[in-house]
Amino acid sequence: MVDLRARMAALAEEVEAALDRMLPAIDGPQARLQEAMRYATQGGGKRLRPFLTVASADLFGVPHARSVRVGAAIELIHGYSLVHDDLPAMDDALTRRGRPSCHRQYDEATAILAGDALQSLAFQTLVDPATHPDAGVRCALVAGLATAAGPYGMCGGQMIDLLAQGRALDLAQILELQRLKTGALIGFACEAGAILGGGSEPARAALLGYAADLGLAFQIQDDLLDVTGDAAVTGKDLRRDAAAGKATVVALLGIEGSRGRLAELRNSAFVHLERLGCDTGVLRAVFEFVISRSS
Repeated sequence: MVDLRARMAALAEEVEAALDRMLPAIDGPQARLQEAMRYATQGGGKRLRPFLTVASADLFGVPHARSVRVGAAIELIHGYSLVHDDLPAMDDALTRRGRPSCHRQYDEATAILAGDALQSLAFQTLVDPATHPDAGVRCALVAGLATAAGPYGMCGGQMIDLLAQGRALDLAQILELQRLKTGALIGFACEAGAILGGGSEPARAALLGYAADLGLAFQIQDDLLDVTGDAAVTGKDLRRDAAAGKATVVALLGIEGSRGRLAELRNSAFVHLERLGCDTGVLRAVFEFVISRSS
């Protein structure tokens, strides 16, 4: 039996420590920017993406310090995306992780700069030889993260999301939106472990298949929580999707239909994991956690 919560908590502490080292407190005119970057990344959270990187890397015997470092870099990108997503021009969110969103704690201009700088720091981290001695591996990591975060990944999904407000999307369009906005970065988090460990193409394909199902399940559960959750538990504003006229799987399929879709995704994800031919208990436990979480 995998004690997932204990393992996630332990890894979250390691990631927090890594982020703390990457973002030391400084003096001078840049101090406010650095403080905002720390605020955006040190506010807690599940650290799911770094955990996926480490869990996937463990399948290939990757040294723990390397996978934690890559996971922290992915978390920098995730942190930047949340800061920008919360801006008035985007979702105009008041809270994040139970605290004022970054632009409310500081100001909009500082929040924009903090997001920009977090993105730059992520790639700076990946190209450092401390991440991996092989420059080819470092380049593959940079290319993978850039693709996942850019116009054909997370940013592209956010653009579709903005354009979709108040419009009727069919299920295929909604799934594509969520595949890019949420799933792309989760997919890279899993693939990064195989890149670090020199995994075969079939192994990488299996991890990407699992991650695609997981990313969609994560977003559907998020959308369910927006409808059925408790703001005191989730730590963020709720009921915003319906108010903004956003297209979601839950809006189209309903609560029970969405839960049925989660069950289908679980079965599909486990088939992908079986193709790896090794002990994937941790990754299975992650999927169960994602579709049952309350925050």
